[in-house]
Amino acid sequence: MGVARALGADIEVKRVSPRGIWRLLAPWIGVDPREGFGKAGNQFAPPWPDIALATGRLSIPALRAIRKASPETFTIIIQDPRTGADSADFIAVPAHDRLTGENVMHTLTAPHRFSPERLSELRRRVPKEIAALPEPRVTVILGGPNAIYKFTAEDSARLGASLASLATLGVSFLITVSRRTPDHAMQAVKDATAASPRIMWSGSGENPYEHWLAHGDLFIVTADSINMTGEACATGKPVYVFEPAGGSAKFDRFHESLRRYGATRCLPERFEQLESWTYVPLDAASQIAEEIRRRWNQKRTFAVEG
Repeated sequence: MGVARALGADIEVKRVSPRGIWRLLAPWIGVDPREGFGKAGNQFAPPWPDIALATGRLSIPALRAIRKASPETFTIIIQDPRTGADSADFIAVPAHDRLTGENVMHTLTAPHRFSPERLSELRRRVPKEIAALPEPRVTVILGGPNAIYKFTAEDSARLGASLASLATLGVSFLITVSRRTPDHAMQAVKDATAASPRIMWSGSGENPYEHWLAHGDLFIVTADSINMTGEACATGKPVYVFEPAGGSAKFDRFHESLRRYGATRCLPERFEQLESWTYVPLDAASQIAEEIRRRWNQKRTFAVEG
């Protein structure tokens, strides 16, 4: 959606939910023939769009079917489709993925909906509860265990100790958790920030995440989520990354690329002072949209000249 909005396109969202073997074997299998793809009444039927953009393995069979039914449609995949570079006219993947090809573009982060314009709009309207917090405001974005990171009780204790040292430097906190955040991590963060001005969102009520991004002065993000880290780097503000036990070569490449860029640093075991640094905010959606325009215009020109 971030890429589509950056294109300025008229957007129509199609959600796919294959069942049985068609779900199990996606993206390598075709579309379930019982769905009636391309026939009147199906969500995928003429008139075909100028541009079709897909993300997620379940969407790839439908995109390939659109490409076959409508060669004029410019097809795009966001993230590695696992089916090779010839699965679409254009594929955009983060730099830590290994997919290569003439039609493949690499960006440091994954695209998202937090464009510079969106963040600027949010910053013009500071919610009163955030405005009441003293600056600098530290946004803490918590993930949790996954197939890559364990997030043990010892990890939570390390995170809590670092935040407790930061709390002594006169900051306030904006804290958000995910569905994966373990109880011991939540408790460690609560205890570490108990004496500081803070707002903590634990999953109930309206999600304030976009305001946390727009109004944070410094960010602490757990390493388990590539999306959350990339979104924090859209702000141009300092981002510290906390790495729980575990990791993988892919995640290591991602985090190393952001450190080399100058957006992130490893979360210290203890803060002795507040640090500050700047960098050009990372906006993969706009970068991808610009390349799509160039390639789509090139394709249309070739179609006319050919």
